[in-house]
Amino acid sequence: MDSVSHLVIGAGIAGASTAWHLARRGHEVLMLERDRPASARGSSHGSARIFRYPYANPLYTGLVQRAAPLWEELSAVCGEPLITRTGGLDHGDLVPAAALARVLEQRGIPHEVLEAEAARERWPQFRFDTRVLHQPDAGVLDAEGTVRAMVRAAQSHGAELRTDWTVDAVERVGDGYLVHDGAGEPVHAARIVIAAGGWLPELLPKLPLSDAFRAALPAFEVTQEEAFHFPYASAFAGANWPTVIRQDRSSRSYALPGGRDAGFRGLKIAEYHAGRPLASAAEQDGRISEASRRAMIERIVSGYPGLDPEPYAETTCLFTMTPSEDFVIDGDDGITILSACSGHGAKFAPLLGALVADELDGGPRVPDEFRLGGRGVRR
Repeated sequence: MDSVSHLVIGAGIAGASTAWHLARRGHEVLMLERDRPASARGSSHGSARIFRYPYANPLYTGLVQRAAPLWEELSAVCGEPLITRTGGLDHGDLVPAAALARVLEQRGIPHEVLEAEAARERWPQFRFDTRVLHQPDAGVLDAEGTVRAMVRAAQSHGAELRTDWTVDAVERVGDGYLVHDGAGEPVHAARIVIAAGGWLPELLPKLPLSDAFRAALPAFEVTQEEAFHFPYASAFAGANWPTVIRQDRSSRSYALPGGRDAGFRGLKIAEYHAGRPLASAAEQDGRISEASRRAMIERIVSGYPGLDPEPYAETTCLFTMTPSEDFVIDGDDGITILSACSGHGAKFAPLLGALVADELDGGPRVPDEFRLGGRGVRR
């Protein structure tokens, strides 16, 4: 029977990051992945996620700053850039540009706030109704490439990866845990990190957690989100296309250059957390609803004059949300839950594993907002 000191369940962004940081610190690490790293049935596939600094909560802006040098280190390790700088725009009446600017000012991050008319003159491919925050260091990160890079980095430090490995049961034993897949010999581990993304609700009942810890866990909502790629209109094909976050009281949306997923010829756009609720990732079907497609076309017609309003590609992805949209990093007697999705976790990818490794090694505590009982996950 194989035995390791640290077992990581899930090899998406969160799990691969954790394996990398644990392995580079000299720990014995085994990753178990039910499919393949960055599988299309998880939350870490594709080449286009937004990297940005603006948050109304300065905690997250500070964490992006901590992640930035780790992005540079990871890019150096894999020998290719993982973030393409495009600049980023934030607008809408839910989170005013001025509120975001105050946080960036406090953290010393370059930015500017433009009136709607000035923003329309600079970026005529978009329509703006409110003041706009411009942050020049925002960009598009390659999620799938990031996962591959972190897995390779972990393996270079001795970590092992096993794919097509589905956890059937986890059993507490005297010196750790036995993890069963129902097909072969179990794996023994002294410590386990659960980084299962949208599969977490299905996995939680199989874990030997204390009643108190289980009761303190927030509700994890998994949704199947829908994203659409719209081609650049010929008149704007050579324009500068930044990332765009629009947060209105009625809805929230995000848009970004679509990367290699759809041939680099259009903008990827989606509503934020507007998808179909699932009991877990096992229920996903990859279908796009006609109503969502029509609604998005209407959004393009009204707010994106630089795009042709007919999608040329579309896809689904998974969100795993807590009620507060904060992350969860907390443990119970050798089992650590890492749920760092909530639709905005990718930008923190190389930092997530460092936070977990610090926690397991007795280093700096993770932010209270991420711990059970902290003000974030319980509100």
